[in-house]
Amino acid sequence: MRIPYLLLKTEMKRVLLSLGFADDKADTCAGMFADNSRDGVASHGLNRFRVFVDYLKEGLVTPNAEPTLVNAFGAIEQWDGRFATGMLNARLSMDRAITLAKENGIGCVAIKNTNHWMRGGTYGWQAAEAGCVGICFTNTTANLPPWGGTEPRLGNNPLVIAVPKKGGHVVLDMAMTQFSFGKLWQYQAQNKALPHPGGYDSEGNLTTDAAAILATKRALPIGFWKGSGLSLVLDLLATILSGGNSTAAVSKNGRRETGVSQVFIAIKADDEQNEALINEIIAYTKTSAAIDNGEILYPGENMLRTREKSMAEGVLVDEKIWEEVREM
Repeated sequence: MRIPYLLLKTEMKRVLLSLGFADDKADTCAGMFADNSRDGVASHGLNRFRVFVDYLKEGLVTPNAEPTLVNAFGAIEQWDGRFATGMLNARLSMDRAITLAKENGIGCVAIKNTNHWMRGGTYGWQAAEAGCVGICFTNTTANLPPWGGTEPRLGNNPLVIAVPKKGGHVVLDMAMTQFSFGKLWQYQAQNKALPHPGGYDSEGNLTTDAAAILATKRALPIGFWKGSGLSLVLDLLATILSGGNSTAAVSKNGRRETGVSQVFIAIKADDEQNEALINEIIAYTKTSAAIDNGEILYPGENMLRTREKSMAEGVLVDEKIWEEVREM
């Protein structure tokens, strides 16, 4: 079903206020959840809201805590998230990185003791809207077996790279698993097969069955061994730069996925000089013959269409989940 964007945001804000959020934090947080669903990422929008509420009730997220600056080294800062809302911590971190980039050409903010940032692409868009190239990544709890292994020891450690572009920014937002766990849960709930193999079943065979992959905990890394290696390196960087928890530490702390480490980098861009180069690269990419009369899209292009449709016709939501939130 489709519902108006404002109604979606208002309902989630109501729930957050009832759980002790200050009004401004509740408004911002509810807006970010609603934005994710509006842009077609329901797995980290309305569909993830119930999990977020559970974390609040368990005391894993401190709603009104404020992150604090720990160290500053020129264009680099380290922050302690103090287990505050991950989305708000991430937004503040990228904002600081943008400020540092405006002053120094580049800015890097690493934050420890923070929580799930929901849709990582949000902070890539934030940087691009400010005229900066944005790069950010996070570690997670162990949910991905290393290449050659059968037990999760790596995180799916999402990576975001954003490049500002007039008419629609280029924003790559990807996990180190072939399918994010939000997508796996979505396909499982809908009892649909994945469009491509996303992991292994109980017999060690590649499968498109999301339920089987979730049961074995053997998701497939992107690019096989390459994704496994990239996941490890991102965890190393997030841990070293923030001075916070690694995937191993997050997995062993017994607090589910909380206290993660994240990095936010902003690079000041020259819009006039770069615009022609960006358009040339995209135009050339699109000259490739498409499969089955399909369309070649750059990362983030289809999201703008989804956003426009959501604002015109209403945000697409799962009716059952929507009713559960309304009853909270």
